Amino acid sequence: MSFTIKENAYLNERYYYKKHKSGLPIYVFPKKHSTAFAVFGTKYGSTDATFKTDEDAEFFTIPDGVAHFLEHKLFEDENGDDAFVRYAKFGGSANAFTSFVRTAYLFSCTNNFDENLEVLLDFVTHPFFTEQTVKKEQGIIGEEIKMYEDNPGWRVFFNMLGAMYVNNTVRNDIAGTIESISQITPEILYKCYNTFYNLNNMALCVCGDVTPEQVEIICDKALKEAESIKIERKYPEEPLHINKERVTLELEIAQPIFNIGIKDVPVSNPDDFLKKEAVNEIILQLMFGKSSNFYNHHYESGLINNKFAASFEQAVNYAYVEVSGSCENPDAVKDAVCEEITLRKIKFFTEEEFERAKRVVYANNLHNFNSTEDIATSFLSYIFTGTDILDYPVIISDVTYEDAKNTLLSSYDINKCALSIVFPKNK
Repeated sequence: MSFTIKENAYLNERYYYKKHKSGLPIYVFPKKHSTAFAVFGTKYGSTDATFKTDEDAEFFTIPDGVAHFLEHKLFEDENGDDAFVRYAKFGGSANAFTSFVRTAYLFSCTNNFDENLEVLLDFVTHPFFTEQTVKKEQGIIGEEIKMYEDNPGWRVFFNMLGAMYVNNTVRNDIAGTIESISQITPEILYKCYNTFYNLNNMALCVCGDVTPEQVEIICDKALKEAESIKIERKYPEEPLHINKERVTLELEIAQPIFNIGIKDVPVSNPDDFLKKEAVNEIILQLMFGKSSNFYNHHYESGLINNKFAASFEQAVNYAYVEVSGSCENPDAVKDAVCEEITLRKIKFFTEEEFERAKRVVYANNLHNFNSTEDIATSFLSYIFTGTDILDYPVIISDVTYEDAKNTLLSSYDINKCALSIVFPKNK
């Protein structure tokens, strides 16, 4: 079967897609850039804590931190060799990350693309776990967890999630806890690997001066056919209300930092997913963007500074608005944010202001197409939500004034607003 071409003529962008004979979906986004970028990812993140396949009689619940633990362990092979060393031989710069909903392994290079891609596909598809190697990694990740406990940005963020969510596993640290990772065994790792690292549950995204045929040849050499698998995930029941209105902590920092979270209801339909993303991006640009009345007024008054930012985050099992920054009086910022939301529900922005904000959001999205890294990494998130990277600019354009107005009324509930603050010690 040949590659399918998906294009957006208006953007002058295209990509090639093929379901490889191994079961792996391949996406190639040609760009005449000097740097090529590849991401090999699985639809498996820290929130996938309870699951079963069609071969399992019952659901299987794992300790917090397994997805992140797996990400670390896959870099080391049965001989104790590190994949980073293998990349270095071919000039590849590699990394990996685990999020709430996916795990990704990536590299960039200016030369030797084929060799670097072979390294990527090889080490991710050859797991090796023993009691000894797991115990060693528990010590390494345990130290990492201790470091995060002193990281103000990390703590203020997860405290916000813990304040918003009662049961949802998004409130749990991606790396787990020292106690939870102590429960990880080779058997658990192999169970999770064989479930979620099935090639049918993964995707390869390549962006750069590379041909689809070039990528396919390497996949032919590196990958064996995987039997299709059906994965059923189970998430805890989550109430509509928030867990706590306010949570605070003291750490060694110079100025208080804060995260404000407004809990929303997630959607699962791919079309609704992208529209929800676009509408919220436009609303946040209107209310809290750098050119907004809110930002300029409170920046001039000294309440906020240039670290103030707002974003919308969502997955199949959660959705929320996040407002963050640093200032001397975070409680006053929360009050101001809630007041702005209340005001705009009564007196929404003009259609001219709406169109201006929509143009900004559209332009920001187009800017992402200039980077091979941005394309490849964001491509993966679109794939795993059943959406398309080339459809999003069109959906932004199709958002109406009434869409934004109605979403603000229905989704921005100040009674579901949680504030997390990290204060300087002894202040």
